[in-house]
Amino acid sequence: MRAIAVKKGERRPVLVDKPRPDPSAGQALVRTLRVGVDGTDHEVISGGHGGFPEGEDHLVLGHEAVGVVEDPNGTRFEAGDVVVPTVRRPPNGGNEYFERGEPDMAPEGMYHERGIVGDHGFMAEYFVSHEDYLVKVPEAMADLGFLVEPVSIAEKAVELAYASRSSFTWEPESAIVLGNGSLGLLTLALLRDKLDYERLYCLGRRDRPDPTIDVMEELGATYVDSRQTPVSAVADEFEPMDFVFEATGYAKHAFESIYALAPNGVAALLGVPGSWEFEVDGGEIHREIVLHNKSVVGSVNSHVKHFESAVDTLAEFPEWFTDALVTGVYDLDEFAAAFEDDDTTIKTAVQFSTYEERR
Repeated sequence: MRAIAVKKGERRPVLVDKPRPDPSAGQALVRTLRVGVDGTDHEVISGGHGGFPEGEDHLVLGHEAVGVVEDPNGTRFEAGDVVVPTVRRPPNGGNEYFERGEPDMAPEGMYHERGIVGDHGFMAEYFVSHEDYLVKVPEAMADLGFLVEPVSIAEKAVELAYASRSSFTWEPESAIVLGNGSLGLLTLALLRDKLDYERLYCLGRRDRPDPTIDVMEELGATYVDSRQTPVSAVADEFEPMDFVFEATGYAKHAFESIYALAPNGVAALLGVPGSWEFEVDGGEIHREIVLHNKSVVGSVNSHVKHFESAVDTLAEFPEWFTDALVTGVYDLDEFAAAFEDDDTTIKTAVQFSTYEERR
């Protein structure tokens, strides 16, 4: 079967041939439909994130997948079921996080992530997965199921943010999303359509005309150009925010978000920055957090319950939004186009097959 991989010492995705996998006990064989491309894929390709499976000279890419069950192999699924796989797997026999059913809370080094670190991903014509890590989705979502994983990331971060405010009455009305990539736009839609935020903002660094600005404004959000208004000035230029969702990986935003928050507000950090040293006023930041009851939470990955919630959330998104968000779906023969990035690109995917191609 054909798969898309990155090889050691190379900085571009290539097609490779691999044997079609055979499912072991508890695993189902899945025929891949579509796999999304995101910033993490680009970081893996560039060598800035992730790692190869032990003893392998390549890593099959892709962690945002949707497929159709080809061989249930005695699992709870039936042939023809549309499924999305979660990302994390137990490393070398597992640990207490997987035993508790909380792999998304495992610290770095205590998990493998398919298509990212330690385990091959889903950018192949077929993949196998244990049934515990597969989530069924409606047939109607076969084309958009690859968006379930990124939506689940937003679901997890929102869950953690609200949990940090659970000791008192917290009724957020305003939020700003830092980052106008596909995750940022999906989060805006979640905050609007599921959580009913009254006032939404989205920060980016693009000039008009721009498709991401068009989408955020159609969602009712106000565009904040970080070149004119840095995050630290958002509260003064616009308003203090009850919720800040950071999806940029820009290290200064972790500290600037504290000044953007309203009293009792919470910032969720999702970006993973590289090493960068700079000066901050630690005492002032400390006082700001304590005296105004602010909170900062970190969030990475998600698990089955977040995927299940994401399925429901994605189903409620308006059709115009997903049409505008997905700017390119490319067949395997032209997969390289899915990894190209320009000012017209928001979200792309590689298509391996269609649901209608069932045997």
